[in-house]
Amino acid sequence: MLKNKDHSSKKDNLAVTAVALQDHILHDLQLLNLSIADCSKTKVQKKENRSKSLKREAKAIIDTGLKKTTQSPKVEDPEKEYVLDPKPPPLTLAQKLGLFEPPPLPLSADEWEKVKQRSTMQGDSMHPCPICKEDFALHPQVLLSCSHVFHRACLQAFEKFTNKKTCPLCRKNQYQTRVIHEGARLFKIKCATRIQAYWRGHIVRKWYQNLRKTIPPKDAKLRKKFFEEKFTEISQRILCSYDTNIDELFSEIDHCLAINRSILKQLEEKCGQEITEEDWDKIQIQALRQEIYECSICLTPLSFQSNFQSASSGENPNQHSRETVLLSCSHMFHNTCLVALEEFSLGEIYTCPLCRSCYQKKILEC
Repeated sequence: MLKNKDHSSKKDNLAVTAVALQDHILHDLQLLNLSIADCSKTKVQKKENRSKSLKREAKAIIDTGLKKTTQSPKVEDPEKEYVLDPKPPPLTLAQKLGLFEPPPLPLSADEWEKVKQRSTMQGDSMHPCPICKEDFALHPQVLLSCSHVFHRACLQAFEKFTNKKTCPLCRKNQYQTRVIHEGARLFKIKCATRIQAYWRGHIVRKWYQNLRKTIPPKDAKLRKKFFEEKFTEISQRILCSYDTNIDELFSEIDHCLAINRSILKQLEEKCGQEITEEDWDKIQIQALRQEIYECSICLTPLSFQSNFQSASSGENPNQHSRETVLLSCSHMFHNTCLVALEEFSLGEIYTCPLCRSCYQKKILEC
């Protein structure tokens, strides 16, 4: 009798373990419709749903007609992070019997922070989603307890397709998920930097366009085109002013001519003052102090310097000598060189080749 009891108890234990293993496998594969332990739960849920629907129908029939105060719904923070499964799943029969390890306890806030730091160190949020190969952008993003990051919709579709809760990368079972917004934050920073770059580029292009309008380029072709555009712009302005207000155009021309005449009159008055002999002596002394003994036009010695060299060598001083002219600005040149320069230049008023000032001249005696 004892042997039969032991044999029957062993059979019962084997049957219980087999049922427990089968139920655990069904839970692990997320085939809840085929699970034996969940049949009673589904029946109870159906009854509860029926009772709730009946209560709702009763509430809909009984109406007092009074206005109900509608409370404003609470607005949740869109950047708040939260855990999708804060409570561990219920233990299966196999886990209660000790055949399988129980699911891990929920991670604390510090542990989640460490997992997030590990993910940021790996740069998972900077790369595309490993499932759909698209950027995270502003789409909902989940962080697993194994520090891998996915789109929330992609992870749900993957779990539904595989019928098993395993990480798509490291194949870890019984992971925990947390909603994060690291990808959205990086996407906002990227958009802000792009906007700033486009704005800086717009400012620089605008500045360069204004610069091209004012300063001519160095290239010959571009320079020619620049002046052609300026000339056409000026001609169009003249034509517009001619068509619209010819009196204003003539008044502007008269004003410009008056200014030019006043400048020419000042130059004539400055150059027309007669210089006395005493002033010429002072100017000559000032010229000798400069110790310039060559003509700046032909770069040959002046006459008084050549006379001194010929006298020291015993040659004729009048041979190869040219007249030296002294200007009122204390510069000296050969008279022939200065006359040639005056014939070459345009205009009635001549200026010194060195200091560009209006002058009077005096031929020095050898």
